[in-house]
Amino acid sequence: MKGGAVVSGLRPTSKKQALHLISSRAADRLGLSAPDLLKAVLERESLGSTGVGSGVAIPHARYPGLQSITGFFFRLENPIPFDAIDDEPVDLIFLLLAPDEEGSTHLRALAQISRVLRRPEVRQNVRNAPNEDAIMALLNGESQSNAA
Repeated sequence: MKGGAVVSGLRPTSKKQALHLISSRAADRLGLSAPDLLKAVLERESLGSTGVGSGVAIPHARYPGLQSITGFFFRLENPIPFDAIDDEPVDLIFLLLAPDEEGSTHLRALAQISRVLRRPEVRQNVRNAPNEDAIMALLNGESQSNAA
């Protein structure tokens, strides 16, 4: 995955506001249309919540013209309701964006992210990390050791 970022300290108060904020941050970083990216994310979310449980959500979308699969990680200041499968609020969000033509690579990336964030010690370490660089190092280290 290329071009992503880690952002902490966001303070959305709702799922809709969170998706708007993360789409906007990702669009700015990638030079994409924020409204179009938000639309793609919301369309996917309308199929079913991407709140996977234990305070984690993995919204994802395909976006035309994107050059490669790109991930953005957000640690929220406070957990928010997200319609997660366990009904728990979410404070860790991984936004995965893939080019329109990506197929199995996109699914493998989703599976890898899910494997990493399913581990309680990883979630706890990320929640306790002092800054964005530390979060990035934790996630990069875990994704390397979980590559399958």
